[in-house]
Amino acid sequence: MLDVKLISIVLVLMTALIAGAYPFFKKITTAKAVSFPIGESLAAGVFLGAGLMHMLGDASNDFYSLNYHYPFAFMIAGLMFLFLLLLEHIGREIVAHEGEASNTFAVLATLMLSIHSFLMGAALGLSGTVSVTIMILLAILAHKWAASFSLAVQINKSHFSTKMNVLLFLFFALMTPLGIVCATFAKHVLIQYPLIEPILNALAAGTFLYLGTLHGLEQATLVKRCCDLNRFYFVIIGFAMMALVAVWT
Repeated sequence: MLDVKLISIVLVLMTALIAGAYPFFKKITTAKAVSFPIGESLAAGVFLGAGLMHMLGDASNDFYSLNYHYPFAFMIAGLMFLFLLLLEHIGREIVAHEGEASNTFAVLATLMLSIHSFLMGAALGLSGTVSVTIMILLAILAHKWAASFSLAVQINKSHFSTKMNVLLFLFFALMTPLGIVCATFAKHVLIQYPLIEPILNALAAGTFLYLGTLHGLEQATLVKRCCDLNRFYFVIIGFAMMALVAVWT
């Protein structure tokens, strides 16, 4: 499993850096040219299935096994979901008042995508089977390249210096590998703190539920494009894949 996670760190970091480098070199200011709807839809289904059937279930079981009978896992996941939705709405307000070239919006976009990225990495680091790890990795890669490209474009719209732009992007790019490392460390080393794993799982579940549904409200497959059946079929396929994996985990 450690070998799979090390490979995952390398693949995710390379994907982020390669996808994000082009907008910096070409000073691209629109992300409309990059789109992979089938991959995004499949990833949405995987995120939704992984959040509901794996991370949330594991977190809930762990809390109850530690004699916490209040549904903490669901509360934590719900709070994370609402927090990410709040950040997205704040971002919309900033754009409405300051425009897309706002430095504030560039920082907020970096922060929000970095939170996504860290918790996606944590979910992968906490996964206990190769099959679940690979499924989560594929979903992360499908989402990561588009997120990296879009964030690099957004950062380059700002009025920050080139050095600051690069630092913001590198901060984002390192978050998923950091999440993998921290979660793996917590799972195998910090066993004397048993609450860490279910809390991270619940936070990751809330993030995955958000990524699978409302992330990118204007383009979300299950919101604005809900009538695009070709996309929706791939959401179902992704969800079904995680449901099938759950049979053996």
